[in-house]
Amino acid sequence: MTATQQPNPFGGPPPRPKGPSGPRSGFWKRAGALVADGVIIVVVAQILRGIDRDLADFLVVPGGLVYFALLEGGPRGQTLGKRIFGLRVIDFGYGGPIGTGRGFIRNLVRLLSWFVFGLGYLWMLWDREKQTWHDKAAGTVVVPIDSYPVG
Repeated sequence: MTATQQPNPFGGPPPRPKGPSGPRSGFWKRAGALVADGVIIVVVAQILRGIDRDLADFLVVPGGLVYFALLEGGPRGQTLGKRIFGLRVIDFGYGGPIGTGRGFIRNLVRLLSWFVFGLGYLWMLWDREKQTWHDKAAGTVVVPIDSYPVG
């Protein structure tokens, strides 16, 4: 037990702190990064649509999944939107990159987070670690790069 923890009068472990275990990104920065990534994906889709409409329609969803999986699962843990907003995705347990496989899983669950009335995204507003459903599924957290530098 540390000096700041009080013993539990009913036995068992002391109560956990109420806040996150480390600096976490807030809702609005994450939303801004997602919008920025959405704009990038739409611009690329429109360019492809000008070339071949059927191909663009076929590639937009899988292309988005690959975009997020490769960039969030890469060594930096950043999509272009996250880079603009100074955020990155890291492993919740050890703080390093999550890898492409977990990045892909994270982004499949992101679709579920959206389709259930956006509840999976809003979950971070009351979660102790500020995790969305897709963060929980992949064991990740989104953090500010000034606290967890890319390197």
